[in-house]
Amino acid sequence: MKPQYVVDFKPNQTFTTTLLVHVKDIRQKKSGDPYLSLLLGDRTGEVDAKMWDNVTEVIDTFDRDDFVKVKGLLQIFQNRPQLTIHKMARVADTEVDFADYFPASERDPEEMFAELRGIVVGMSNPHLRALLEAFLDDEPLARRYKIAPAAKHVHHAFLGGLLEHVLSVCHLSRMTAEHYRYIDLDLLLTGAVLHDVGKVAELTYDRSVSYSTEGQLLGHIVIGLRMVHEKLHALPDFPPKLRVLVEHLIVSHHGELEFGSPKTPLFPEAMLLHHLDNLDSKMECMRSLVAKDRHVDGCWTSYSPTLDRSVLKKAKYLDETPRAAAPAAVPVPEPEPQPVKPQHREPPPLQPVPSAFAEKLQQAWRKDS
Repeated sequence: MKPQYVVDFKPNQTFTTTLLVHVKDIRQKKSGDPYLSLLLGDRTGEVDAKMWDNVTEVIDTFDRDDFVKVKGLLQIFQNRPQLTIHKMARVADTEVDFADYFPASERDPEEMFAELRGIVVGMSNPHLRALLEAFLDDEPLARRYKIAPAAKHVHHAFLGGLLEHVLSVCHLSRMTAEHYRYIDLDLLLTGAVLHDVGKVAELTYDRSVSYSTEGQLLGHIVIGLRMVHEKLHALPDFPPKLRVLVEHLIVSHHGELEFGSPKTPLFPEAMLLHHLDNLDSKMECMRSLVAKDRHVDGCWTSYSPTLDRSVLKKAKYLDETPRAAAPAAVPVPEPEPQPVKPQHREPPPLQPVPSAFAEKLQQAWRKDS
């Protein structure tokens, strides 16, 4: 078992662990020296990583989809965790347990497959039941069906994701068919089981989820249609008109031409399948976005191009402790008016009042002068 998973990383801690390289970019510093920009991960999540120093010693020793042992410091940069790598070395596949590095459904694949078999056995239309059993009885195909992801990035992008998604759409089909009584439930369930069956060949998932050459060239709708044709060769009594309906379910399940469907849904079961498929994928997108969001602060996720929005992290929003309110300003009382004290002033010097004798004396003096 790994010593430490991504979900356990704490800011401002140095640790040593083994991770899988999801993305490897070689970039240049302003000085012209190279540095590594990586996306590393395990089954619990991913973390952005940078290696700034001693890059030339390791730059050619590993590649994407390799396992590496890293020693580094986790810090918060632009509100997201970022790992600064101090040391790194490639690790051989034989030294790791693959289950530690690839996200997988929380449900047991054998249990899910048995549940799917039970759904198929309960179908009343013998032709549709025989077609689905032809897929489930194909051992090599069944092995891939149990572990295939439903997508590379968009939804259920983990081992067993396809089977989990198919079962969810089957349950939604049963629920909605009880409401819309005119729906042929067996036909709808057939579309639920087969609409994404081509993904077992469209995607590769032995190390990381990617597209096969066949998947790049044809896509899962064309591949799935071809697989249905192959199985129908062994069912010569399958009604031709029912075959056309099954084919239409597959080619129209994306709903719109711009989303990759060669045809838009043209009968009720096809329309309902499209919306149930879209509903389940969108709900998983929201769940996964909230669960994997790496923003440290705030109750909103990063922007999702798939959903064309950011998503509220509801639990964090509801549990968020309100920040302490700023203390209310205490009014400062105005100072009491003080009585005005009269200022003390010195009286002006007294001017002597001249006498009548003095005036006569001064007049006489002025005449003599």
